[in-house]
Amino acid sequence: MKSIRIGTRNSALALWQAREVARHLQNNNYLTEIVPIVSSGDKNLNQPLYSLGITGVFTRDLDVALLNDEIDIAVHSLKDVPTQLPQNIEMIAYLERDYPQDILIRKESARNKEFHELKLATSSLRRRAFWLRNYPTTDFSDIRGNIQTRLQKLEDGDFDATILSLAGIKRMKMEIDYEMLPLMICAPSQGVISVAGHTDKPEINEIVRQINHQQTQICVEIERNFLSTLEGGCTAPIGAYAEIIADQIRFKAALCSLDGKNCIAVDESFVYTPTENFGEKFAKVVLENGGKELMAEIKSQI
Repeated sequence: MKSIRIGTRNSALALWQAREVARHLQNNNYLTEIVPIVSSGDKNLNQPLYSLGITGVFTRDLDVALLNDEIDIAVHSLKDVPTQLPQNIEMIAYLERDYPQDILIRKESARNKEFHELKLATSSLRRRAFWLRNYPTTDFSDIRGNIQTRLQKLEDGDFDATILSLAGIKRMKMEIDYEMLPLMICAPSQGVISVAGHTDKPEINEIVRQINHQQTQICVEIERNFLSTLEGGCTAPIGAYAEIIADQIRFKAALCSLDGKNCIAVDESFVYTPTENFGEKFAKVVLENGGKELMAEIKSQI
């Protein structure tokens, strides 16, 4: 069989993720070739994502390459992937989740400031809302770009700290001081590398399914079903995290208003059964407890 062409964004982190997928496939004795593609999300670093008006800004160009047979599979950070996939594209594998958490990184001059005193740089509506829930007087700045770009902007900019995904820092092996943020619920499927395939390539898709991590798949499908039922796309302030503990799954999730003042949360433990859509079930609980009105309010404000 010829090499499996692996499409990826061309940032350092995205290339690391593609190489990780390639390593898993090579361990199963398959040849691979990495094909970097510049995404629209990487081309526009000045506007926050929610103002670009679309979801899937980081996956669209890879979708096009997949549909045009320029690549055989596409590797994504799953939290960037819309819950509604284009026709003929399907998720075929998830690597084992490593670091789902959000972390705080400060500049040296803000080392001794309390959380409520920090001026934060983040363009994520979720991170802003969850932070405002606890520290309502915080000032924010927008920040975009890859990890290295954001850290440079942190040094150069007029703000004290930024919030990043721990997965990126760990995968890049960056020696940097950070603080854990228990007040945050991570984005649905944060910390998970995923692989998308074309429905017309069943042979390749079956090969890639061999590297799928079943427990991770169970958890992220619950999170993504929760997100899609709320109709949150990738922009509304929604956090969701499912974790397998012994013979149960614990699911923590919340929908917050943009200012953080109104948060509707669930925290449930249950025995998993594949026939029940738990993500949808808990999203409906949120919607029935004021979430429907809150989602309408958020959409009118974005």
